[in-house]
Amino acid sequence: MLKLWPAIDLINGQSVRLTEGQYETSEKMPHSAEESIQLYNQYQCVDRIHIVDLMGAKDQSATESTYIETLIQQSEKPIEVGGGIRNEETLRSYFLAGVDYCIVGTKAIQNIDWLEDMSKLFPGKIYVSVDAYHRDIKVNGWLEETRLDVIAFARDIAHLPIGGIIYTDISKDGKMAGPNFATTEALVKAVDIPVIASGGIRHQDDIAQLESIGVHAAIVGKAAHQPTFWEGLT
Repeated sequence: MLKLWPAIDLINGQSVRLTEGQYETSEKMPHSAEESIQLYNQYQCVDRIHIVDLMGAKDQSATESTYIETLIQQSEKPIEVGGGIRNEETLRSYFLAGVDYCIVGTKAIQNIDWLEDMSKLFPGKIYVSVDAYHRDIKVNGWLEETRLDVIAFARDIAHLPIGGIIYTDISKDGKMAGPNFATTEALVKAVDIPVIASGGIRHQDDIAQLESIGVHAAIVGKAAHQPTFWEGLT
């Protein structure tokens, strides 16, 4: 089965989910971040936990880093962290704190030269989050347009020593209405590096379909808080 990377999205230390990346839609999740980690620790199909500092993404700085350090100590799984990472100092700080992988978005999209430097400094440890409304990339907490196409941009960075590309269709995110299979598949076919699917995943059938189109792993948000999602998984 496709590997699962359940998501913990943080605002002011609370585990929340947004719909279409709109901060005013913030919804507190039934499990705290600590409770979620204890749940995900139980499953072999979970080989990584995905943590996002949502206010960091919006404010362009790592605002939840201290809290995230406490969460790392509770996890038996590798941890990847994103949100507000804009410089080498923040990357080094997270890696020294025990984070296994870092996710960069806005800075990487706006400055490919910086991404190249950081990926060579930390080969295989950096994932690029390409968040798009359908195929139109947005940055700074999904609040700003770029006029960049997700497929074209992915091709531009695929030669770099990054761990992979995380693709989220913002129009699907938080809606529990299924991922954007078409664009995800096009992305898989366009590049030779791992593509991680995110946004809209509802159930195990979605996971199976993503696996069938060659996706490397799936980030699961809201659905991961529903006991039915985990039924039969080990």
